Amino acid sequence: MQPKKSEKADLENIRSLFLLTGLLTSLLLCIILIQWKTYDQSIADLGELDVEVDDEIIPITNRDLAPPPPPPPPPPEVIEVVEDDVELEEELEIQTTETDMMEEVEVIEMEEEESDEVLSFAVVESVPIFPGCEDSKNNDERKLCFQQKILQFVGREFKFPEMARQMGIQGRVYVNFVIEKNGKITNVEVVRGVDPLLDDEAVRVVKMLPKLTPAKQRGKPVRMSFTLPINAKLQ
Repeated sequence: MQPKKSEKADLENIRSLFLLTGLLTSLLLCIILIQWKTYDQSIADLGELDVEVDDEIIPITNRDLAPPPPPPPPPPEVIEVVEDDVELEEELEIQTTETDMMEEVEVIEMEEEESDEVLSFAVVESVPIFPGCEDSKNNDERKLCFQQKILQFVGREFKFPEMARQMGIQGRVYVNFVIEKNGKITNVEVVRGVDPLLDDEAVRVVKMLPKLTPAKQRGKPVRMSFTLPINAKLQ
């Protein structure tokens, strides 16, 4: 007798389904275990802060500030008694200032020392005279003529350096110099420059200035400083 078995009751047909279900369940369990987070309770527990309040009250004591004692009285002055018969060892000599009419009095003339102080163009009584400004009538005309002549001289003698021209260097150079008592130009220096090329040319031109009539203060020649702005501009 052969046993009869239904094809629907055969578990071999759904074995692959069970296998896939098991694999999927295992995969989900692995993912859940990996993502599961745990915390160390010993680290998270920081304990409690125990604060004790001191109820002791410090009594407030009031100090009675007594006034300071009065200063002691000054010691009495000691009066020294001098006897009338004491003789003075030194005698006061008084010399007469009267002079005999026939006596010659020597008059000593005080020579005024020459000062090397350098005055500025704005405060000097008489400004230097540039060659060609001798016909100026007053100090204001001499100032105007001096400025015009010196600018004309610089504009005529200043040679723009070729290297500065090629590099496009331009600007205003301020040159300071001193006009000595003999009218010569000294102490030429650049007080504010632009570039060594323009600065050196400005110094060279100022050193070429002619000999001037020096400035005067109280009728005597004095040293005077002057700052000349030279505008080196490309055309």
